[in-house]
Amino acid sequence: MPHLTTYSSARRATLILAAIAVAATAGGCTQLRGRQGYVVDPVLTDAITPGVDNRESVEKTLGRPTFAGQFSDNEYYYVARETRQLAFANPRPVAQQVLRVRFDPAGNVAAVDRTGIELVSKISPEGDKTPTLGRSRSFFEDIFGNIGAVGAPGTAGPGGGGNTRP
Repeated sequence: MPHLTTYSSARRATLILAAIAVAATAGGCTQLRGRQGYVVDPVLTDAITPGVDNRESVEKTLGRPTFAGQFSDNEYYYVARETRQLAFANPRPVAQQVLRVRFDPAGNVAAVDRTGIELVSKISPEGDKTPTLGRSRSFFEDIFGNIGAVGAPGTAGPGGGGNTRP
């Protein structure tokens, strides 16, 4: 009978270790959620009113902007983005909100615009080399392709006889 108890406890320990290994492995495949930028509060963002608020009241209500306009200080941008990521893959945006507050020259709110994820564009590069127009040459053509081209008859190079003067 002691032999049976040892066998079942060894089997139980093996099952527990296997369950821990499966849980640790599956934990690496979980989906990671991330938030970046401004934390949007709809009550506060809806409270910004053109013609009523000014630059100071916007900063007191929403805080400092994510960034100001690049060419003038008359625009504030509040950007919020939510991403999802699976294990080691690149994060992909699933939700985005950009709140743009435009000011008139006196510093009063002129307009409030909102955009979403529809303006996010996906860029996929072409691998490790940049596509170019023109001929495709091999390695050896690049090295030896110009041999005899400089100074050959009919070319404009030195001694080539392109434009000869009498």
